[in-house]
Amino acid sequence: MKKGNPKALIPILVFLVLYLGLGILFEYVLKIPMGFYSIPIVVIFLVALMVACFQNRELNFDRKLELMGKGMGEKTIVTMVLIFMAAGIFVGTVGRNSADSCAYFLLALIPVKYAVAVLFVVACFVSLAMGTSVGTITLITPIAVAVANASGFSLPLCVASVMGGAMFGDNLSFISDTTIAACQGQGCEMKDKFRENFKIALPAALVALAIILVMSFSANITGEVKHEYDLIQLIPYLLVLVGGIVGFNVFVVLLVGILSGAIIMLATGATAATDLLANMGSGAAGMFETTMVALLVSAICALIREYGGFDALLYWIRSVFKGRKAGQLGMGLLVGAMDIATANNTVAIVMSNPIAADMAQSYGISKRKTASILDTFSCVFQGVIPYGAQMLVAISAVATLGGSVSAFQIMPLLFYPFALLISNLVFIFLVPDKGDKNGAAAIATPSAAD
Repeated sequence: MKKGNPKALIPILVFLVLYLGLGILFEYVLKIPMGFYSIPIVVIFLVALMVACFQNRELNFDRKLELMGKGMGEKTIVTMVLIFMAAGIFVGTVGRNSADSCAYFLLALIPVKYAVAVLFVVACFVSLAMGTSVGTITLITPIAVAVANASGFSLPLCVASVMGGAMFGDNLSFISDTTIAACQGQGCEMKDKFRENFKIALPAALVALAIILVMSFSANITGEVKHEYDLIQLIPYLLVLVGGIVGFNVFVVLLVGILSGAIIMLATGATAATDLLANMGSGAAGMFETTMVALLVSAICALIREYGGFDALLYWIRSVFKGRKAGQLGMGLLVGAMDIATANNTVAIVMSNPIAADMAQSYGISKRKTASILDTFSCVFQGVIPYGAQMLVAISAVATLGGSVSAFQIMPLLFYPFALLISNLVFIFLVPDKGDKNGAAAIATPSAAD
């Protein structure tokens, strides 16, 4: 193995120090609400890119621009950006009111004693359909507060159940930015990554649901939660979900979702015709930062690879994590460390993608398995860190409704992320990986399993 050039990794270090340092300063010293998300991450990545450009004086600036252009113009990056835009337009078209309908429909059918379990299941479905954990938490947390007030269940348990379900869909949804980033970054089909993830995520979700039900059985709960609902708005989400599972092309699936959503929203009067295009534009604009991050990271990584930074990192990883199973754990810890530093699981995946791809080739791990590890481990860490957007949005939503809950009250009750971590470790170290016997061949040969 090449020892590479460790100094080439300085741009990544600069980004992590600046972003994490400013995040801690804003959040915990200056006490700015959502401090981590007040930092312009695109600007920090531009600083890191500038540092990368000043390195390696053997290459002139024109050559560096050429390398950056090739990095940003790779097929996987272009595809990722287009899917980001299409997913944003879809969410902008269909809106998010259907989440309320789904929740209140189930709460009307199932006894209030099992309301917390309903919150978890609803959050799982809504996040799977919408592809956003933060959006799910924003929508369902007010319902969780209503359930806690009406039933007597503890507020931290209700909020934690919503957060756990939200991370389930964040990990599996075909229109989730984490799924898009992991699949396109590793060059694997979404349906293959979904199948790989599902066998890991489903047991974790069932364990979390079982724990919630056990807690519900022992509770003496009375009360009622009622609200109007309209289930027709769920149809576009179901079409996208089913189309993705069946394996249709992601662009076709999203186009069907956008068209069906537009027809339903106009026919039901949920959106005025004059507002529909504006909503589509807002949805696409909401993906701007994620798109810019993907492009900037691609440019930075192209320079780091040319300078020998990835060779140095891979050399160190191979010296610490010996063997294929340990290599998979190393991938998980890599994206977890990135997530702790950035408090953003999509950014963590985008930053880890090129390194993980090199690791996959070195350890003989298939593309679908690599994408699955990146996505699941990033969701584990993102789901529990107290300064992540998911936690901060949940706490903020509760406060808006006059309630009060802290991150450290919620964290011990986050059953799903902890179960997902255990499930990951079980599948890495204890379950025979039959589909990956020829992992190296799958990487080397496009016509193999991936």
